[in-house]
Amino acid sequence: MTEVLFYHLEHQPLDRVLPSLLEKTLQRGWKAVVRSGNEERLEALDIALWTYRDDSFLPHGTAKDGPPEMQPVYLTTGDETPNGAGIVFLVDGAETDKFEGYERVVHLFDGHDKDAIARARVQWKAAKEAGCDVTYWQQTPQGRWEKKA
Repeated sequence: MTEVLFYHLEHQPLDRVLPSLLEKTLQRGWKAVVRSGNEERLEALDIALWTYRDDSFLPHGTAKDGPPEMQPVYLTTGDETPNGAGIVFLVDGAETDKFEGYERVVHLFDGHDKDAIARARVQWKAAKEAGCDVTYWQQTPQGRWEKKA
């Protein structure tokens, strides 16, 4: 059964939260796909993942960076998974109705954006109807995650 996780960002922006989640993903030996709802954000994330911390290296790439099947973290605006990833991160309005084939589907959404919250509710309902194990995580003021549902 696919796990679907919803991360409600309130106290830190996506470009601070996503790198740590991707690091944990790679530490577990998993590959990931990051699917963005728009090309501009995809390009910004590509840069942010190279520069988010001086003492870290987070290997990733886009279709422009060579064989996508070789990328531990593949960034895209499409629904492809060329690297055989077991986890997909959906950001900035990216959605899915395909849960099979993934161990985890992770929605990261801005808690200050009413449209993003509405989209997350629709995706929550779709994941529940598909029989997925769904959890909701909310960020504390200290930046930690609390399971709320």
